[in-house]
Amino acid sequence: MKSVGAFSGLGVLCVAASVVLYGLLHVLPPSAGLDWTSRTISQYALLSNGWVFDVATLLLAAGSVAVVVALRRAGLVRRGATVALLLWVVGLVGVVWFEKHNWASGPSLSGDVHRAASLVAFLSLPAGALLAAAPWLRDTAARLVALGGVVSLLCFSPILWALVSESWTGVRWWRAIPLGGVERALGLAEVATVLLLAWWAGRTTRQRE
Repeated sequence: MKSVGAFSGLGVLCVAASVVLYGLLHVLPPSAGLDWTSRTISQYALLSNGWVFDVATLLLAAGSVAVVVALRRAGLVRRGATVALLLWVVGLVGVVWFEKHNWASGPSLSGDVHRAASLVAFLSLPAGALLAAAPWLRDTAARLVALGGVVSLLCFSPILWALVSESWTGVRWWRAIPLGGVERALGLAEVATVLLLAWWAGRTTRQRE
């Protein structure tokens, strides 16, 4: 069971490093000049220090894989939860591999795939967290994981509302809400959920020893 602790610890380190890099993008030029309330996080990838965004996102993906391995070895997740959590990883890699629309030159196929990958990532993680926690809700750690999934979905709800309401308000969905701020709140909730999953795996293993 030591491998569970090793994988969960590795996951936490990777995720923590990714958070630091995302934070640096908000304070270092030229990315510090972006309006974080309206511009999405992936907008940073189009700047000269965009490699920081790519590294941070891939670290988050790698850390998430390590956490999934820890959960599997601890016997905490079944197939459905595993698939959902791995789709989160696939979505993160897709966000890096396919660059978002650069509206200075117009829309692109890469940007369309990027948007789809973002949607997959944003929805797969809370789904995976809820599926993982559901059979174990007597456990405090599992309830916290489920709470992380619920909060993540609540953070996504303004985006869903903006998409749905566009048909009768006439306001384009990305203008109807402070999209950058909403996305950052969602990102923080999902990172916290990954960390809770890692903690749950490690805690369960220690209780069994």
